[in-house]
Amino acid sequence: MKAIAFFAALALASGPAFAADAAKADIQKIVSQFQETLKTHDATTLRSLFIPEASWVEALGAESLKKVKAKKPDAGPYHTSTPGKFADFVGSSKDSLEERFHDVRIETDGNVGIVYFDFEFLLDGKIQNRGAETWQMVRTDDGWKIAAMIYSSNF
Repeated sequence: MKAIAFFAALALASGPAFAADAAKADIQKIVSQFQETLKTHDATTLRSLFIPEASWVEALGAESLKKVKAKKPDAGPYHTSTPGKFADFVGSSKDSLEERFHDVRIETDGNVGIVYFDFEFLLDGKIQNRGAETWQMVRTDDGWKIAAMIYSSNF
């Protein structure tokens, strides 16, 4: 009887860990899908990875900010955009696109999650930008979606 109680307690205790592992795997699928949409110029699928109200923020590194200020003196250290504008760029670009992710970390409680990684953005095989990127994720009725994206920009 003690053995049954022990194994029942072990199963209950490990349940949340299995759920978190499954959620991490589902989020990893979104990460991979995001990368694939760039390579295939699939703006429609790219848009579908975000909730409609998603935010998008680019934070300029010190050297990048100097370059931008040389052309636009009133530029600030960050700017906002939308996933839709990025999807438009991806869908209309004639150049090859790729975003390489390094040291991807995913944390979740099964309802919300965070993805953090270092990246390199390539245009026609040449690095155009690099930095760190983080996504705030939310589980919806349609699966995991990106609710917010913020990244540093060093070009």
